[in-house]
Amino acid sequence: MALFNKEPEKNPTIKPTVMPTASTTPTPTTSTTAATPATPAPRANGPAPAEGRAYLDRGSKISGKISFEGPARIDGEVDGEINAKDSLTIGESATITAHIRAASVSVAGKVSGDIVATQRIEIRPSARVSGNITAPVLSVQEGAQFEGHCSMQPDGIREDRKITVFPKEERVPQAAAGGQKQA
Repeated sequence: MALFNKEPEKNPTIKPTVMPTASTTPTPTTSTTAATPATPAPRANGPAPAEGRAYLDRGSKISGKISFEGPARIDGEVDGEINAKDSLTIGESATITAHIRAASVSVAGKVSGDIVATQRIEIRPSARVSGNITAPVLSVQEGAQFEGHCSMQPDGIREDRKITVFPKEERVPQAAAGGQKQA
């Protein structure tokens, strides 16, 4: 075995463990853990993501369109477009250059791009946001930096709003009928 050698062993051999039994023929032993379902090993560094939560750690770099079905947390770099059906948390070490659309968004890192949330947007003290934001509920904590436009109407209401502009000719007769007679 190459435990203390500088070079690893090129062809390591694995020998099966054989336990003697009461009979004269040896049988290989079976592990008791093989019958139980495998459980994921705990993470050694950083906060462990909650069950069913997507997590992009520091050092992750993604370019393009990314979608999340459940809650997600980003601590890496994303360039492109982010869609989340649930909550999205952008950590302090995150650098995002993307259009973001999610149910709720909590920003603690750096975001350049528009953010649209159907429930709420929270901008924490360490956040740096440059872009337009749209959400029915907005929370900007003291110390946060935000540069852009804000709309606190639900996204659907803004798109359904219609403006009718009447031509100038139609406005004149209505004003004349109110107080002046035409000759």
